[in-house]
Amino acid sequence: MSIYLITALNLINGMSLRGSRVLLALFAIKLGASAFEIGLLIAVSSLMQLLLGVTAGQASDRFGFRAPMIYGSVGGTLALIVPYLFPSLAGLYASRILTGMTFIFFMVSLQNLAASVGGPDKRAANLTTFSLGQAMAGLLGPVAVGFAIDSIGHENSYAMLAALAFLPLLAMGVFRKSLPGAPKKKIKDEGARITDLMRIPPLRRALLSGAMVFAASDLLNFYMPIYGDSIGLSASMIGIIIGAHSAAAFVVRLVMPKLLKLATEEQLMNYCLLASGLIYLLFPFFENPWILAAIAFLLGLALGCGQPLSMILIYEASPQGRTGESLGLRMSLNKIIQIGVPLLFGYLGSMLGLISVFWTNAALLLVSARMGAKGARKAGDEGRQPPDRP
Repeated sequence: MSIYLITALNLINGMSLRGSRVLLALFAIKLGASAFEIGLLIAVSSLMQLLLGVTAGQASDRFGFRAPMIYGSVGGTLALIVPYLFPSLAGLYASRILTGMTFIFFMVSLQNLAASVGGPDKRAANLTTFSLGQAMAGLLGPVAVGFAIDSIGHENSYAMLAALAFLPLLAMGVFRKSLPGAPKKKIKDEGARITDLMRIPPLRRALLSGAMVFAASDLLNFYMPIYGDSIGLSASMIGIIIGAHSAAAFVVRLVMPKLLKLATEEQLMNYCLLASGLIYLLFPFFENPWILAAIAFLLGLALGCGQPLSMILIYEASPQGRTGESLGLRMSLNKIIQIGVPLLFGYLGSMLGLISVFWTNAALLLVSARMGAKGARKAGDEGRQPPDRP
């Protein structure tokens, strides 16, 4: 299957998912939800993905890519139509539960598919191309939703995203023969345990640093709308600010091959964490939307390498036949952070103000950079020892 078709599916799915995150926060504000309640809404979906992340990865390894992706596309469409039919906080909760139960199967299988196409020699290039689709989705999704809210309202914006989420299913029908089916045999050992994966030092470091990058990016999508609303910005302007972050992620991924000639994947990941922590400190000092957009752009440059780097590191450090499971574990660890962080930050935002949200996240990123660099130094010159692959 062409990496460009895979990237297109990633773009379309990502637009609906990224747009829904911004829409959720702004619609919840309209319905009178507090910062803590919005954090709880975020945590509901993250909890479902935490519980199902490894299962989604195992499904990809055992049954192939097609079935989990179809399930994720159908379920994601239904999840986004719920707030259109039931425009209430209860409808938002139901939507987030369904989102957590379905989208993750599509995302993990698509990531595993992208990493497996073309063999080891093309893996870094393919995953970089694949991540460009997610970066474009992060740009187009929030911007489109911001303008949609201002023009057609919150409920109709959910209907628009539901239609968008249905498009990958149509594409999979048209290109059915291009999508690999179920594997001929199971490669994974029956006695293998998920805890065995965490005992692999390079894989463990990649999982933890990747989780922090993901959480930092996700936090911006949820709390920039709250901060923007508190200082009187329009939905369109909030969408532009978040879009600037994703535009930068797109730009930096274009030059990733050159960056990887200057540093290893693990070193580059630690630099990203360090720079992101420093940039996050800047947000509470400014209310001018164009300055905020510039800061978001800088943050996108720092975090933009994180997603492809984590996928490369995780895939290469995974045992044979357990790549999908490792990517699913990556998703579950992301959600552990996403469950705790929104609830904690929602509480801090309600009690201490939104400045605490940005600065606490900055501290977590800086600590993660320090721990990652320390772990890499401890590993010394042994480097990554990728498992044998056919």
